[in-house]
Amino acid sequence: MAQLTDDCFAFGGPLLSVEEAASLIAGRLPVLAGTETVPLIEADGRIAAADLPAGLDLPPFDNSAVDGYAVRFADLATGAETVLPVRGRLPAGTAPETAAVAGSAVRIFTGAAMPPGADTVFMQEDVRREGDAVVLPAGLKRGANRRLAGEDVGRGSIVIPSGRRLTPPDLALAAATGHARIAVRRRLRVAVFSTGDELAEPGAALRPGAIHDSNRVLLVALLRRLGAEVSDLGILPDDPAGLPERLMAAAGGHDLIVTSGGVSTGEEDHVKAAVEAVGRLVFWRLAIKPGRPVAMGLIGDTAFVGLPGNPVAVYVTLLFVVRPLLARLGGAVLDAPPSEPARAAFGYAKKAGRREYVRVSLRRGADGGVEAVKFPRDGAGILSSLTGSDGLAELPEAVTKVEEGDRIAVFRHPLLW
Repeated sequence: MAQLTDDCFAFGGPLLSVEEAASLIAGRLPVLAGTETVPLIEADGRIAAADLPAGLDLPPFDNSAVDGYAVRFADLATGAETVLPVRGRLPAGTAPETAAVAGSAVRIFTGAAMPPGADTVFMQEDVRREGDAVVLPAGLKRGANRRLAGEDVGRGSIVIPSGRRLTPPDLALAAATGHARIAVRRRLRVAVFSTGDELAEPGAALRPGAIHDSNRVLLVALLRRLGAEVSDLGILPDDPAGLPERLMAAAGGHDLIVTSGGVSTGEEDHVKAAVEAVGRLVFWRLAIKPGRPVAMGLIGDTAFVGLPGNPVAVYVTLLFVVRPLLARLGGAVLDAPPSEPARAAFGYAKKAGRREYVRVSLRRGADGGVEAVKFPRDGAGILSSLTGSDGLAELPEAVTKVEEGDRIAVFRHPLLW
């Protein structure tokens, strides 16, 4: 059961920082129960439910790193060429016991197991073949071009830690160390609404004063990329009497409800009151721009997040507020998002005490350094600022002014990490 206590941040007082919101989420929400075991081929993007140990050494046997000739180093002359008869041939997949190496060389190919006693491999381009013998140059070190059993991964070592979001290389490593299936956490079930009488479905004819609902499309796509099973529950009208019942119905079959719009303080912003009618809020204002009105709470045992109505604010708050919430509920280890340094090619002034994310494009300056160019328009409703920029420049709370040449941190789109 989700336990969100300490409602001291909910109303009035200072705005909550992004870190405080993340800490509140981590400290109050449990990891949701439920795991399943799936084939590796179906596990990309899932969250590992337990540590996965290597079932065998990787590589499982000493093998050749090149095409060439395997020998015993002890059979090589010191400071001069060595001529050895070639006895045996070892393609990859051949049992190494079929070749005897003492006093001879064995023709070997990349990935083939080293024959008993052999410890060194000459590359084929470095030797001369003369009939049934091979001439080996001096100077090669013992163990050259040999891969040792377990040098990549030792049997029993943890190859995938619990909580890791699985990637294709993770799955390849699991397969190489003897696994065909892996235990993963169940996918989170997320319900998504948009709110507002001004909204129309994408593609529908627009009545006077209406706009197409783009926020829901953005949210569903981002949440699915983050691994959630998403239920698109459409548009909620601005109906203060009906909203609580709709929210309660969604809470029954989902782990999280995400809405956009209706959480500010206007007369037609009814979501905040609806949540309070059937559950409770924990916070609803963050020190972040764009995106200050963000409501978080509980409806029964289901977490709720109400995001702003402007699309850029939806994008920013989903990635910096909802993403940590998803990670917590889904049992994922949340790493710090990667950013890259850039040199500001713009001037900018902001208020102290809040974090701002400025849309920027990146380019190479005359000196080869990376410069960040600010998108020409700032509005949180400018959707083209997301498609027309490379990422978001993060301006921390203490910063009040950016001047050309200042070093800034930039998070590239899409910010899914």
